Amino acid sequence: MNSIIRSAFVGSRGLWRPALNAVRAMSASGGPTPPFTTLAISQPATHVTHVELHRPEKRNAMNQAFWSEMVDCFNQIAEDPECRVVVFSGAGKLFTAGIDLMDMASGLLQPDADDTARRSWKVRQIISKYQETFSVIEKCPKPVVVAVHGACVGAGVDLITACDIRLCTQDAWFQVKEVDIGLAADVGTLQRLPKVIGSGSLVNELALTARKMYSDEAKSSGLVSRVFPDKETLMAGAMEVAGEIASRSPVAVQGTKINLIFSRDHSVKEGLDFVATWNMSMLQTDDLIKSAQAALERKSIKEVVFSKL
Repeated sequence: MNSIIRSAFVGSRGLWRPALNAVRAMSASGGPTPPFTTLAISQPATHVTHVELHRPEKRNAMNQAFWSEMVDCFNQIAEDPECRVVVFSGAGKLFTAGIDLMDMASGLLQPDADDTARRSWKVRQIISKYQETFSVIEKCPKPVVVAVHGACVGAGVDLITACDIRLCTQDAWFQVKEVDIGLAADVGTLQRLPKVIGSGSLVNELALTARKMYSDEAKSSGLVSRVFPDKETLMAGAMEVAGEIASRSPVAVQGTKINLIFSRDHSVKEGLDFVATWNMSMLQTDDLIKSAQAALERKSIKEVVFSKL
């Protein structure tokens, strides 16, 4: 990922810039960043990586290339010591229309196999592969801030529920679309959305009726934490949040994400045992001393320089 970002954004490193300037740097992208064909990667601010789903001519529909490129992209981000936080967004007029049915149908519905058992085995392998496309976001230790504008349909909901912080525009809407096309959502929504929203009745209603959820309801239900007037202010807000995260100790930030996800899926006792084991080594970081010293001297945490992780 280092080489990809550097080739796409040579000379862009420097001190944290105002959020709107960072947004303008994002919008300068002319298209996907090679070797990717569906994703545009940039570094609009120090330690911040912007990943943009870039198929605006197809309403950012997710084709076969997207599903593998996301895994490659986030695996590289996970290992990139320069990156401390990710902002994810969509190019064009909306976030995503979901799966590109025309591109995906042949491989998923007509796998090459000799009989029913083998076809079923092949389909299960395909589904598991697609599940990893969004699970890789959750596995990435760098926090991911997703910025949603306009429509977020079907697999778009699977994607955003794997992210750590969700923001949207006032005109955003969300739709668990899968029942309308004859299937149960199978790449994350049915597993993550109940834990994001917390209301089983609301999740069931959304998943079983495929009705649209608009930004005001998304905010009140907890699907998103903030709503912005338009895309420009949304991206500025996402960059502001990312900048705050990037200015903190990467040891503390990444440890916090890992422990939050572990605790979500385990009992309180198991979560406490896990963080105790985690911190028996992580508390020995110099970052703790630097942060405490800054607090004692009444310095902003943004003035502290933390080593790469």
